[in-house]
Amino acid sequence: MSDTAWTRLDGLARGLSPFALTLAFLMAAAVPLRISDLSPILPAVGLIAVYYWIVHRPDLMPAWAVFLIGLIQDLLGGGPLGVGPFVLLVLYAAVATQRRVFAGGGFFLLWLIFLPLAGGAFLLSWLFGSLILDQVIAPRPVIFEYLTTIAFYPCLTWIFIQAQRAFLR
Repeated sequence: MSDTAWTRLDGLARGLSPFALTLAFLMAAAVPLRISDLSPILPAVGLIAVYYWIVHRPDLMPAWAVFLIGLIQDLLGGGPLGVGPFVLLVLYAAVATQRRVFAGGGFFLLWLIFLPLAGGAFLLSWLFGSLILDQVIAPRPVIFEYLTTIAFYPCLTWIFIQAQRAFLR
């Protein structure tokens, strides 16, 4: 292969690294652990990843990637199909339109902005999941998943920062 082909391949790999890293986290979160009742309260890693990459590198997290992440999340999690992509695309639209407002903000500000956005995302998921299943989903696991998601936000953000420094120079 010539240098230009390697350069293009390198650029493609670097451009897909946020998507691939998010998929790796989704698959890791879907690994069945032998701990009862753990899966409903695992953090929503897809939500954190989409938020992080839209704020910091929106060019590397296009709408098609957000849709695929949501769809794969639904397939791995066993939830009603379509809810994940819809919620993540709503988050994508909300953050992308206001990105300039908080893109220069520090970590704490971005975390504070994430709190209500994640709450809205979980509320939408709960509402549409209940509508699709034609029964009210118990809100308690959703609340715990929200709390674990906002608690894991700093950890996953740190990993994404390291990945951004390593792969996206």
